[in-house]
Amino acid sequence: MLSVISPAKTLDFETPSTTHQVTQPDFLTESQALIDILRDYSPQQISELMGISDKLAGLNAARFAEWEPPFSLENAKPAAQAFQGDVYTGLEAQTFSDAENRFAQQHLRILSGLYGLLRPLDLIQAYRLEMGTKLSNQAGKDLYAYWKPTLTNALDQAITESGSKVLVNLASNEYFKAVDAKKLNARVITPVFKDEKNGTFKIISFYAKKARGLMSAWIIHQQVNDPEALTAFNVAGYQFDAVSSEGDTLVFTRKEADR
Repeated sequence: MLSVISPAKTLDFETPSTTHQVTQPDFLTESQALIDILRDYSPQQISELMGISDKLAGLNAARFAEWEPPFSLENAKPAAQAFQGDVYTGLEAQTFSDAENRFAQQHLRILSGLYGLLRPLDLIQAYRLEMGTKLSNQAGKDLYAYWKPTLTNALDQAITESGSKVLVNLASNEYFKAVDAKKLNARVITPVFKDEKNGTFKIISFYAKKARGLMSAWIIHQQVNDPEALTAFNVAGYQFDAVSSEGDTLVFTRKEADR
């Protein structure tokens, strides 16, 4: 069974990695091709392309200019520890044991606009390039055109290697759109997390993102490789809601009092 999550805009390259078990991303040649395109953009063009401030555009122009493989712990950091934000607050990859890191390497993947598909221990350098960015390239008008065939094939292979023909989709819609799910030789399960607010259960983005990280971590801690076991997830007050669930969409709810 393989789980997939989204990256994060917020990065932490100041805190040292807690592991020396590191690997290189599989698609650095494809990443380099995108970097070559982006290096021709001025900070103003980057600002317009990404819809970000001039300050952030300048920072990312510098990042693209400095981006340089090969990666090591001297100039890069494992992806699951470099990304910050709500999903990664739930994941807490920096606390993984050696055994948990090994399990995560086989059973967790991170989608990325620059790196394509990352294992948790793949080293990355700082960047910002969301999957929804309309960056023209040799494959088409955006990053979906660029990555979809590669990501679909790579995920299919990783699912097979995980030992169970199941993909647990814990990524955002923006990122999972980069995968042609119909071409995957796998059952795709999508957990949905709803929190109570004023007596009604609804998806609240902040809580839902963290819950995706919590479930990813739970799968790793428990070494879950049976999709039927997912309904036992009961971390941070969430409980499986069989009535609201339908097919491979598994709904987990949390009462306001349990937050």
